[in-house]
Amino acid sequence: MIVSGTIRKMQTELQETVQYYMVFRDEFVHANQLLNHTITLKHVANECLNCGLDKKIWRQGFCYDCFSSIPQAGDWIMKPELSRAHLDEEDRDLEYEKRVQLKPHIVYLANSSNVKVGVTRQTQIPTRWIDQGAHEAVAILEAPNRYLAGITEVALKEKVADKTNWRKMLTNDIEDVDLLRFRESVLDLIPEEAKEFVLPVKDETHINFPVLQYPKKVTSVNLAKTPEHTGKLMGIKGQYFLFEDGKVMNIRSHEGLVVELKVD
Repeated sequence: MIVSGTIRKMQTELQETVQYYMVFRDEFVHANQLLNHTITLKHVANECLNCGLDKKIWRQGFCYDCFSSIPQAGDWIMKPELSRAHLDEEDRDLEYEKRVQLKPHIVYLANSSNVKVGVTRQTQIPTRWIDQGAHEAVAILEAPNRYLAGITEVALKEKVADKTNWRKMLTNDIEDVDLLRFRESVLDLIPEEAKEFVLPVKDETHINFPVLQYPKKVTSVNLAKTPEHTGKLMGIKGQYFLFEDGKVMNIRSHEGLVVELKVD
């Protein structure tokens, strides 16, 4: 089987084991079915996810010009506390920013390698947790806009990391943590203006990933530097392919690259 298309973040379904789909323009691949098969990924072109041109990908699947100008790549995307749409203040495109920022956002704890705090739109739960490779997660509060969620995340960073150790996550070197107890321990850090949005306590969400074998050490695949990679796929976790030889490929960091996918 040979298919080709532009890499985008894999779509997922939370089932007993997470289901992954590589979605191209005219077809899709159920990535779980690639497990235990040798696959080849060959970088043949680029396609900016915004303008569609064959230009060098800068970040997030966008060329430099698009990344520097479009609202989908504004600083508030990575730093929710910089959101200003609730004040009617524009960053790059106020209409777009209102459409995204003025929606319910969840502040959560996720455990992938260590406990981290994060923010995502309410509609992205549990997708965001899956993308981060979290084996367990719990929501803390649901804010009415991105700004309140962002300042809550900043406040909780006093006690909780906001980054995932991706190497530990991919080798399954994980901590056993009682997330509900951890959640209780950080509630006092929540800013006064956000405390009314704390959610009732619910059970943790547990996530099982389709992994046949975890690597002991990992080395990254970068198709922009080495255009072709062949390996036996042994697992998928977060947005990573895990190969038998310890090589790992971050699908999200390859967004915008046009590839040929061959399955032996």
